[in-house]
Amino acid sequence: APQKMTVQDVPRAFPTVDVPDHAHYTIGIVILIVGITGTLGNFLVFYAFCRSRSLQTPANILIINLAISDFLMSITQSPVFFTNSLYKHWIFGEKG
Repeated sequence: APQKMTVQDVPRAFPTVDVPDHAHYTIGIVILIVGITGTLGNFLVFYAFCRSRSLQTPANILIINLAISDFLMSITQSPVFFTNSLYKHWIFGEKG
């Protein structure tokens, strides 16, 4: 049976750099702000589209599709990135 290889078995597979703690926290705060702004902004675009008949045109469906995709990315990826920035490493285990 083949043996499972890990990153530790391959030297220099993923080079690391020592980053100061304040850089992790700064990036985490920026990502949190971007995530909140993206969530609220895209929700407002979707809300305005649903409330206004004049905005419901075939061309605007592409805009709504992009807004929904961006909204989902904001609510799923920003919390993960923010949390990992605070802990300064990946906290969700090997399967995560």
